[in-house]
Amino acid sequence: MGELKKQPVLDLQPERTLTFWHIWALGVGAVIGDGIFLLMGQGIAMAGPSSILAYLIAGISQFFLVIALTEMAVGMPNAGAMSFWVERFMGKSWGFLAGITFAIGWIIAGGSVGLALGKITMWFFPQLEASWWPAAFTVFFLTLFAFINVLGAATTARFQLYLVLILTGVMVLFALIGLKDIDFANYTPMFPHGVEGFWGAVPLGTYAYLGAVTLATAGAECINPQRDLPRGLIWSSVTFLVLYTLAHFVLQGIIPSNEVTMDSSPFTVAAGKVFGIAGAFIMNIAAWIAAATCILMGTLYAASRIFYQQAREGLLPGFLGYLHPKKHTPVYAIITIWAITVVLVLIGQFNPDFIYVELTNQMVLAWLVSWTLALISGILYRKNHKEEIEKLPWKQPLYPLFPILGFIGIAIVLYGTFVGSMMTLVRGFIWLAALYILFRIFNNKVFQTSQVSSGGGQHEQSIRESGK
Repeated sequence: MGELKKQPVLDLQPERTLTFWHIWALGVGAVIGDGIFLLMGQGIAMAGPSSILAYLIAGISQFFLVIALTEMAVGMPNAGAMSFWVERFMGKSWGFLAGITFAIGWIIAGGSVGLALGKITMWFFPQLEASWWPAAFTVFFLTLFAFINVLGAATTARFQLYLVLILTGVMVLFALIGLKDIDFANYTPMFPHGVEGFWGAVPLGTYAYLGAVTLATAGAECINPQRDLPRGLIWSSVTFLVLYTLAHFVLQGIIPSNEVTMDSSPFTVAAGKVFGIAGAFIMNIAAWIAAATCILMGTLYAASRIFYQQAREGLLPGFLGYLHPKKHTPVYAIITIWAITVVLVLIGQFNPDFIYVELTNQMVLAWLVSWTLALISGILYRKNHKEEIEKLPWKQPLYPLFPILGFIGIAIVLYGTFVGSMMTLVRGFIWLAALYILFRIFNNKVFQTSQVSSGGGQHEQSIRESGK
């Protein structure tokens, strides 16, 4: 520890070790695993075959959001992503809120997806009947993934890439081979529960595709951010959108919607019907990978980078901005996020509804706030820095089409998620307002002093150099 204390925080910077394929894998893997493999059953039960269209609309709305935000990711590649962007154009308080809500959303996702990971793992061990086994498996894998994150961004991204390649391979094979087993009668009636059931499935589809913009937090560790960040953002979005839509279409054609349950992944059931027990085994591995990659590079990687960047700016306690002297990873931020996630998993062991219903809705709200602030910042970027925009190697097409579509998508998700749970929305805005007010209160001389002592005066310089 003596060596750790002697090193000034700003002597160390994240290493640029991530290539396009690492970035692509981060984007594909960050899509919420339990939303596709477990909660899709709920979407099908709610909307029937029209859930295919509902999930497609949700995925396209996420794609619009990605296109709208890619411009800032290219112009200002930074570990803080939306925190960094919003702070530049809207001020420190709003920047803090944009970053902390995105990080909080991923930590909550770590709890819910972690519970799903334990449940999926139990499929392989039916002989283990004790109720605590799912939580035990989850804590074990959370610890393993945290350790991998500490080893370095390149190590983590390489592991993520291997997992995502396996996942995409399994899903492509299922979709292509399963086409022959489709019964088109399963697609009728298309709207068995009416338009209301269809729109009710849209927020579930949005939850399934949440996390698409997560790879923007790799801006400080990408070797060539101006080339690979836009490619990674767009191609990862195209990959999971096409892959999961085709797989969903085949799934719905194999299993009638009235036979889909939440007891296990509908993909596992469908694969069992097509390929037998071996197919179900392989598909359950894919479901496990989908959940694991969310935690590996979403909860532990993306959230820790936001904590790190905000700590460097004096917005969070300074120890979260510490980088390991050899691995160049925000080790204390990773450990902190691991600890909070473990607590959420343990709470979920006794009260799963609190995690899956209340906190999952709060996660959606947190991300909607973060995206809204980021979209506003993107508009301000265009309005006030036209010369800087002109120099970018990638610019969003048809501006302002995609920011407008992004706002519409946010409004649809906000309505669909909270129309039947207004008190959840009220509680969400209460904690968001409290978070904002507390930051305004405590962002005084203490924060300003810590910022000066940690080199916070270099913030403007870091903004200017962020595109290099």
